[in-house]
Amino acid sequence: MSGFVSKSYFYIAILATAIVILFGSLFIYSTAYETPSFNLCKAIGAEVKDKDTNHGSNKDSAKEGWTIGDLVMPEGLTYPQPRALVGRKDVSSVTNWNAPLVWEGTFDPMVIDSIYKKMDPRVAIVVLAVGKYTRFLKGFLETAEKYFFVDFKVTYYVFTDHKDEVPKIALAEGRKITILDIPSATRWQDVVLARMKWATISIDKQIRNEADYLFMMDVDSIFYNRFGAESLSRLSAVLHRGYYKDTDRSLFPYERRKESQAYIPGGEGDYYYTAAVWGGYVEDMYKLVKYCYEQSEVDSKNNIEAVWQEESHLNKYFLYNKPTKVLSPEYLWADYDQVGPDIKFIRISQLVKNYAEVRPN
Repeated sequence: MSGFVSKSYFYIAILATAIVILFGSLFIYSTAYETPSFNLCKAIGAEVKDKDTNHGSNKDSAKEGWTIGDLVMPEGLTYPQPRALVGRKDVSSVTNWNAPLVWEGTFDPMVIDSIYKKMDPRVAIVVLAVGKYTRFLKGFLETAEKYFFVDFKVTYYVFTDHKDEVPKIALAEGRKITILDIPSATRWQDVVLARMKWATISIDKQIRNEADYLFMMDVDSIFYNRFGAESLSRLSAVLHRGYYKDTDRSLFPYERRKESQAYIPGGEGDYYYTAAVWGGYVEDMYKLVKYCYEQSEVDSKNNIEAVWQEESHLNKYFLYNKPTKVLSPEYLWADYDQVGPDIKFIRISQLVKNYAEVRPN
């Protein structure tokens, strides 16, 4: 009798174990494969919000509740009626991948500012002022206060080896300067390559928690006219003033040596972009600057340096990862270049300078 009872308990234990395993498997399956939602608009909106407010491991520090948002305009705004058949006829205003190509006359500042001010984004600029380049900070910052994203929240991140030479500038409400120490350099090429390294580290550790959009700019420049919300997108590239007219892509100064990570084969290319001004959503900018930094590090280990340093890596990235907006050369000209009739406004321009005097080599 005791043997029969023992066997009964044995079979009951086996049955109970099987039931536990069965229900455990069903629970694991149900949690690993959630039923998909077919509300496409809601799903996309949730994904964007998650991307915008939760920046990886720093999600708790990110600006709570901020998203790129819809193009919502305040009611009651009065502005000239847009026309489908009226506009710039001397330039192209769209790329062949259907991204906007921004020129004066292709946007209404009142409309676009009213939309983006409602979103209330935080805009950042990263500039390097190393060695004698600190002399350019005053003009850059003062003119930026006059023309760059006026009435928006702006932070200037100044990377410098001479923080005592950063000038005191009167800033509008909601704008500030953050100074970040970096080492000096003995070659100007090292300065431009180091920009990708320090930007990568700073975005990861600090900037992504304090900004929504980020622009990389050369400090030896000054603003002459409005530079505003029309420039915002996930990734905005600027056409190089020297190659935007009728230059065949075979003549673009791409890196043509196969040994470099920046190599672009002959017969390929869209435009040639400058590395003196470019910007975008902070998380997309992080991917881009990190890419340029890592690719330049690979080149360094292989004892090669791309022909135009980070600009070469930038152009390769934009060739295969298309910018979502392309800005005309209005968004970076040079004081020493003649202005053609297609350039209605110069928004920012590089200064005339004695390179032999200001550069370390």
